[in-house]
Amino acid sequence: MFSTPEQSSRPSLDILNALQEYDEFMESIDTLVDLGCGDGADIEWWATRVTREDVPKPLNIKCTGVDLIDRLFAPRTHKNVSYLGTNFEQLTTAFGNKKFDVLWCHDAFQYCIDPISTLIRWRDITNDGGMLAITVPTTITTHHRQLAFTQQSGCYYHHTMISLIHMLAITGWDCHGGFFLQKPNDSWIRAIVYKSEQEPLDPKTANWHQLRELNLLPESAAESVNAHNYLRQQDLVLPWLDHSLTWMGQQ
Repeated sequence: MFSTPEQSSRPSLDILNALQEYDEFMESIDTLVDLGCGDGADIEWWATRVTREDVPKPLNIKCTGVDLIDRLFAPRTHKNVSYLGTNFEQLTTAFGNKKFDVLWCHDAFQYCIDPISTLIRWRDITNDGGMLAITVPTTITTHHRQLAFTQQSGCYYHHTMISLIHMLAITGWDCHGGFFLQKPNDSWIRAIVYKSEQEPLDPKTANWHQLRELNLLPESAAESVNAHNYLRQQDLVLPWLDHSLTWMGQQ
């Protein structure tokens, strides 16, 4: 058992600590929504951020937590935190005209019944140039040199790095300038992307070449599509926040 909520959120904490190194980015955030916030450990991190000056000043990011199960929410101890008990797949009308600078979704997207429509709705509540940070668990692993598949209740998709990039790009998120990470033998797929000026495409008719021509794909993905007419995971070389590159061919 973990002794603190922060320890239990260690996979998300790695990303949060990496983001905190970008002072200008952190200080630019005014509003954030945590989609599938659970007990609120991550949203508390965002709500309590301060500058890294000699005399720290609160960033006072206005945070909203969204989850269906209200009893999971942490005590409402921060004035800049509010909670909404609703389905995060259907948020277009829940916030009215309110939009957010950052959408944070850790260990929750895998429960979407309609992930493509959900990503389009999330784009609708994002400010121009806003960011989506999403983390999903892997469900395909190698066990004794054989592929092993797991499926939790309420989850209906086996997300991979390729499928996540595909859905994000088609729904109007800029993956060309984004960040991605999936370490060997790690159980998490991480993506940080930005709202594109490109409107979502029709998933029934859009193809990889359209995404490449619209500059919505990571550079290595675009090269793979150009060479093979589809995207191969082993061709992906993806950047992360710490300026490292991950070659997916090593997975």
